[in-house]
Amino acid sequence: MSELTTDLKLLHEATLNNLKSSKANNTLRAYKSDFKDFGGFCAKHGLNSLPTEPKIVSLYLTHLSKNSKISTLRRRLVSISMVHKLKGHYLDTKHPIIVENLMGIRRVKGSNQRGKKPILINHLKLIINVINEQKLEEIKKLRDKSIILIGFGGGFRRTELISIDFEDLEFVPEGLKITIKRSKTDQYGEGMIKGLPYFNNEVYCPVKNLQKWLEISKIKTGPIFRRFTKGLSLTDKRLTDQSVVLLMKKYLNSAGIENKNFAGHSLRSGFATVAAESGADERSIMAMTGHKSTQMVRRYIREANLFKNNALNKIKL
Repeated sequence: MSELTTDLKLLHEATLNNLKSSKANNTLRAYKSDFKDFGGFCAKHGLNSLPTEPKIVSLYLTHLSKNSKISTLRRRLVSISMVHKLKGHYLDTKHPIIVENLMGIRRVKGSNQRGKKPILINHLKLIINVINEQKLEEIKKLRDKSIILIGFGGGFRRTELISIDFEDLEFVPEGLKITIKRSKTDQYGEGMIKGLPYFNNEVYCPVKNLQKWLEISKIKTGPIFRRFTKGLSLTDKRLTDQSVVLLMKKYLNSAGIENKNFAGHSLRSGFATVAAESGADERSIMAMTGHKSTQMVRRYIREANLFKNNALNKIKL
């Protein structure tokens, strides 16, 4: 009997480990952060957070709705549910008291949400120009330009961008192939390859700038985007995804562009928007960005064509 109990305990532990392994580390951190907020709400009001019940979750969502977007509420709900699963508890997130409360909140608040601004071509050129004008060491300029241009040119997520290693690069006559080992929508690590062709204008060419960065940095293995010490010595430590955001906001500000409504996602959404404006179809955009659903890509295309295919253009005044 004790052997059976031990076996079941080991199976239970292995199952929980499998559940944890099914999610990326960043995703697990997000779950914990969201659940911490839920736990604080429950503690303040003398409610149980783990295990909890649909009524308590519904109260929490109503509390959040005063200052949060619908997308935030949905994300918190997923986080609360996943923490319950990871801890071996069941929570019915499809319970009417949760579903109908969310529907009511959505009707009151409206579902139209303003996203962060994309980095467009004019922004991109201003950023690169302002980096070139900075009184910085050439090695620092080349790293920063390469991050911005590769991030935009490949429609990368921040985590994908900072995860690129030298071994993932292959320079070919047409440009550069970059192997993405794992991404947000590729949790099983099947990988994908992005192709970045050479630009006619070398000043803004992602491939040329990256070649110069690798040459001056003498990086031959490991992370290609690394931190500097305060004395501008290059370390072997990989940049964080937050570094990409801070870098971009810094140069937007230096270029005289209000940076509040830009985020790390702005490089990726900028690529998709500019590609759509230039006539690229959704399939070719998705091949570069790695989107699994056409919903977001079609939104970029609609926004890009807002004035191009505007019916008002047919009216002559």
